[in-house]
Amino acid sequence: MEKKSNSQIKFKLRKGDLVKVISGDSKGTQGKITEVMLSNNRAMVEGANMVTKHTKPNASNPNGGIIKKESSIHISNLAFVDPKSGNTTRIGKKKDVNGKFVRISKKSGEEIK
Repeated sequence: MEKKSNSQIKFKLRKGDLVKVISGDSKGTQGKITEVMLSNNRAMVEGANMVTKHTKPNASNPNGGIIKKESSIHISNLAFVDPKSGNTTRIGKKKDVNGKFVRISKKSGEEIK
């Protein structure tokens, strides 16, 4: 059977969230999410999953050489960091007083802005 891809997956993590890498080579690294790629379930985290890239000489880098840059990391390897306690937590949804859904921290119950 073929899986239909009409609906788009929605992640609880968003751009700008502080996350911690929970598995892989960068385990334990904390950083902000700079980009979320919905199509392949990955995110870019600043300072995590650094890879070396060999570059040819060009106008911006006349000598070329080896540079270190961030690579994407699978969303399942990231855990949200609670703004109140600083520990990792899961994210839930709850209606606020205006009837709008807001993200909340499961451990502290605090609203995530």
